[in-house]
Amino acid sequence: MVYNFDKNIDRTNTSSVKYDLRKFIFKKPDVLPMWVADMDFETPDFIREAIIKRAAHPVYGYTFRPESYYQAIINWFQKRFNWRVEKDWILFSPGVVPALNFAVLALTNPGDEIIVQPPVYFPFFTAVKEHNRQLVYNQLLIKNGKYSINFDQLEEQAHTARMLILCNPHNPVGRAWSKDELSRLADISLKNNLLVISDEIHADLVLPGNQHHVFAEINPALDSNIITMHAASKTFNLAGLASSSVIIKDETLREQFNTYVSRLHVDMGNLFGFVATQAAFENGEDWLSQVLNYISDNIAYVSDFLADQLPKVNFIKPEATYMIWLDFSAFGMSDEELKSFLINKAKIGLNSGIDFGPGGEGFMRINVACPRSLLRQGLESMRDAFTQLFHENNV
Repeated sequence: MVYNFDKNIDRTNTSSVKYDLRKFIFKKPDVLPMWVADMDFETPDFIREAIIKRAAHPVYGYTFRPESYYQAIINWFQKRFNWRVEKDWILFSPGVVPALNFAVLALTNPGDEIIVQPPVYFPFFTAVKEHNRQLVYNQLLIKNGKYSINFDQLEEQAHTARMLILCNPHNPVGRAWSKDELSRLADISLKNNLLVISDEIHADLVLPGNQHHVFAEINPALDSNIITMHAASKTFNLAGLASSSVIIKDETLREQFNTYVSRLHVDMGNLFGFVATQAAFENGEDWLSQVLNYISDNIAYVSDFLADQLPKVNFIKPEATYMIWLDFSAFGMSDEELKSFLINKAKIGLNSGIDFGPGGEGFMRINVACPRSLLRQGLESMRDAFTQLFHENNV
């Protein structure tokens, strides 16, 4: 089947965070929203059909996750990443962000140092600070438009830290960390008994020509130091169904995490989340291949457009995710000036780089998981706004 990703879908009046909260988020109702990380593509037909089939049954009572749900996850990991996972290792969380918070609370103590690698997904910060842990920045390095880990600094920080929250692949800079990079990170973790939480929610969104490496598979000795988090939500546009998996091989870590979550009584989950996850992993390979090609073409479109019409915007080419990290620092605007300009003049809503922590100054994150016509509209609006600005400054 050939899927149509050019189809424009009206998402207004669906309680969509991206569209129906525009006036609240950007103070303007007519901003083109290209920020929050969900897709403007249809959720695949095979997932919708599975949900509709289950919804046709007139009772939505207490449910459990069937064996077929676990097997679908196990098979997906084996086929896509050559990662052999056992059913007992798979725990449930109502989303990866809740899982991060559960892990911090269950596996660290108040005052413990937890390392994050900014610029990075901003809920990492709150998962540390809001629970009275100490936030430690291992800021990424950038050279010639490519980001890398500051290993020299990390080796010093690991001596006293309890945990590292790893974004693999990295959001927002789009790195699909190499095997060599992850191997060095594993060595640091083992040397310092550093617990690593690996957020791999974007693992399936590694773009053509790149490869995802599961951190838990880098070194067998990592078993007692690693927790992996994954979900179908980013890959198949299911964020509203609040379902994710936490994979923990080590029995002691697994018991600590599971006990904490069970005490909060949030481990039952969402019936339709289970149905959707299973359908995605059983039937999703062809759709995923097509959507990745479309996203890759969108990224190439952005690259060409900027080079031709907005060359002062520095394009950071992503290896993974459907987000692009754009550098506007050449315009000499403050972060607030840049944000206001894009909202009020370009009428486009992006994620402000400073929200991602140190290293985000002058940057914006744009979501390109949308029909090409919407992407073109956003870029042209941005170009026209800057053209007008240049004209005004030259008068």
